[in-house]
Amino acid sequence: MLHGEIRFRRGGRDMPQYPDIMDRLRIVFQDVFDDDHLEISETTSANEVDEWDSLSHITLVLAVEEAFDLKLKASEVGELQNVGEMARLIGDRLAV
Repeated sequence: MLHGEIRFRRGGRDMPQYPDIMDRLRIVFQDVFDDDHLEISETTSANEVDEWDSLSHITLVLAVEEAFDLKLKASEVGELQNVGEMARLIGDRLAV
C-alpha cells in the first residue's frame, strides 16, 4: 500500500467521488515517481512528467490497480490521454 493509505474498494457505501479519486491518484503518482511535491491535474499527461516513460507507465498502472483494488484492461489504459481520463475510468469501474 502507498504512503500508509487505505485502498478504495468496490461495492462499499464509501464509494469515492471524483475529487477523492484525483487525491488518491496524486498520492499514487508521487509514490511511483518518487516525488512528494509532484502535482497532477486532469490535463496532466506523460509528456509533462519527465520520468513518465514506458516502464514507469507499467509501474503506474499496477500501482493504480492496487490502490483502487481493480483491474484495468490494456485496451482501456492504451486509450487514456491524461490523468482526468484515468480518473473517470477508475470512477466508472468502481461504480460497477
